[in-house]
Amino acid sequence: MQKIYNIGVEATLEVIGGKWKPVILCHLNHHGKIRTNEFRRLIPGISQKMLTSQLRELEQAGLINRKVFNQVPPKVEYSLTSYGQGMEPILNMLCTWGEKHVELLQDKGEDVLLKQRDEDIAMQQTS
Repeated sequence: MQKIYNIGVEATLEVIGGKWKPVILCHLNHHGKIRTNEFRRLIPGISQKMLTSQLRELEQAGLINRKVFNQVPPKVEYSLTSYGQGMEPILNMLCTWGEKHVELLQDKGEDVLLKQRDEDIAMQQTS
């Protein structure tokens, strides 16, 4: 049966939709390679089960690579594929928009905190 999308964003959201996939992709976009335990540190709100599930789905979609090192203890490292790297402009725009949204909420008097700005992460990677 043919799958029909009414608009392109439907196809995009099918691949990266949900709470955690864009967060995972943004971290990989900034950090290059990340081990499983590093994800747990970078994304404290995600459970191990959910992290594993989201990583598998992103790998199946061709957006991330999973490299297993044959050592004890086992080491697994994730990175963006070249296909996944094509999302860099989109991920950067999502981060920038989110930062502006947080500023708007703060200006409205809402008690919100943004722990780290996109440019701060990029600066850490170059130093």
